[in-house]
Amino acid sequence: MSNPHAWADDQAALFERTNGAEGSTLRGKPIVVVTTTGAKSGAPRLVPVMRVEHDGSYAVVASKGGAPRHPVWYHNLVAHPRVQLQDGPTKRDYVAHEASGAEREEWWARAVEAWPDYAAYQTRTERLIPVFVLDPA
Repeated sequence: MSNPHAWADDQAALFERTNGAEGSTLRGKPIVVVTTTGAKSGAPRLVPVMRVEHDGSYAVVASKGGAPRHPVWYHNLVAHPRVQLQDGPTKRDYVAHEASGAEREEWWARAVEAWPDYAAYQTRTERLIPVFVLDPA
């Protein structure tokens, strides 16, 4: 069985290998790569996500294209909130927390502005798509 997420793995590897010089966009929109720690394995996991930045903090949206379940990396962030984020050639450490209430709505609006498909993804699922805010560590 082929890996349905092989494109994401390939893109993250290209981004990392070229220090953000290649693989830094998806359909013309900028991405960043977040390195999480596997919730079960403890191994590092590279996750390319849309670039949603504001005043030095970032949001990562656990949309999984509107699937009924959260992406695996959602559980990684809950278990291990310290992450590394690479935006172009710049790598920094961050601490993630799941946004709620007004904070979530504010970041959700920024995310939809950065990647309008998020709004459509929300219509495909009954779950409220989680938004994590990554603040510099």
